Amino acid sequence: MDFGKVPLEHLDKIDFRFSEAPETFFIPCQAIENQTRLPLKVWVGCPVWANKAWVGKIYPKGTKEKDFLTFYSRQFNTIELNTSHYRIPDRATIKQWCEKTPETFVFCPKILQTISHKFLLEGNFEAQTMLFCQNIQLLGKRLGACFLQLPPYFEYRHLELLEKFIAFFPTEIPLSIEFRHESWFKENHFEQTVQLLQAYQKGTVITDVAGRRDVLHLRCSTPTAMIRFVGNDLHPTDYQRIDAWVQRLQQWYERGLQAVYFFIHEPDDNLSPVLAHYFIRQINQKLALNLPPIQFYDTPKPQIQQIRLF
Repeated sequence: MDFGKVPLEHLDKIDFRFSEAPETFFIPCQAIENQTRLPLKVWVGCPVWANKAWVGKIYPKGTKEKDFLTFYSRQFNTIELNTSHYRIPDRATIKQWCEKTPETFVFCPKILQTISHKFLLEGNFEAQTMLFCQNIQLLGKRLGACFLQLPPYFEYRHLELLEKFIAFFPTEIPLSIEFRHESWFKENHFEQTVQLLQAYQKGTVITDVAGRRDVLHLRCSTPTAMIRFVGNDLHPTDYQRIDAWVQRLQQWYERGLQAVYFFIHEPDDNLSPVLAHYFIRQINQKLALNLPPIQFYDTPKPQIQQIRLF
């Protein structure tokens, strides 16, 4: 993921602190006090399962590519499904995915780029969207939240096109939206956008990446948060940011958050399982959860000694 990437030597100059207090968390429900709450639902995953570098690390030595998904789904409980961004998966492919994963595993498909980037949510987006939705619904219980990644040239002035799309999108399929153009975060544009998404019960994607701190908007329009965390080769700031997120998710849970998808990116994704393991350990401790830890077939890369950066 090159969006917002900065050289490692510049990381110490970036202020990674959250810009707003937990009380500003925008969610369409009140904090639950003195009532029994269900535990926070947490899905943790990566953007790929086909990573040969994981063989002998989180996949058994000698694992064949055809078995990557099987072993991935034993380590993670979700996937940021980027393959659906480039082509609509057919029925045979989806059947195969379901056969290789447990019923508790969920796929979060990214909307086809023809719809989002080529058509810009205009033109013939309806036919392509319906075909996309019909096919991914074959995932059944394994279908998590879809997400629409708006291109960096899709601006706030295109808001009407976005509303037309989300009004057309099937209500029974959860959908979250990632915003990239700077115009969404100027003035009060994003507050208006979140209110629009809330009206249609569509979610936001919160992106935590070093070079674009504006996309770390800390706004949810449903009780489910989708977070795309972009690390930097296990730089000390990666661990510090994970600690901050775990604390923030606990605070949001106390204010009504019900579920979170947390997708971890690292350069080439080779080290994503190491950071995922750390995230799982920390959130289990903070929220008294019992997410299974990542199992390593070799000794994982030693965790970098954390230092107080902010």
